[in-house]
Amino acid sequence: MECYEGATMNKEFVMRGQTASGETEILNFRGNKPGYGYRLVQFDLFPGSGIGSDANELCGTVTAGKVAVTPTDPDFDDPGLIASAMFGASSSQAYPYSFIFIINDLFVITQDLILMVQDTSGGNNAVNWQCKFEKVKLSKSGEAVANFNQFTIYDG
Repeated sequence: MECYEGATMNKEFVMRGQTASGETEILNFRGNKPGYGYRLVQFDLFPGSGIGSDANELCGTVTAGKVAVTPTDPDFDDPGLIASAMFGASSSQAYPYSFIFIINDLFVITQDLILMVQDTSGGNNAVNWQCKFEKVKLSKSGEAVANFNQFTIYDG
């Protein structure tokens, strides 16, 4: 996993990597500057191999809970589910490419997240992913509320 900071006074940054299908990554937010939180604003998936083959079907989730939310069975009632994404490409369809992502961009992140990806096209290949975050300044009370919210999701 790599992290890249944007040229906009460090207000945005990207975490990206390649993860084996069915596996998880920890997106580390521990040790970040006090008084700041982060919002996930973009979540992208892209095939790790088999590009141009007959089909690619990928899905992924980002969660603030203790365990990952399975990308093939996301439950939008889960308060820890921050994002869910699907990527599909087929060389044999009239519309060969589709991408859908849903993000709770109001969720203020102050602790580690879990990302999980899955290749559902049968190839079980690694999946490329990229998450863009936006830094938000928090008051002391805002930071306490964000920490409490994420802790109760994690501990619940």
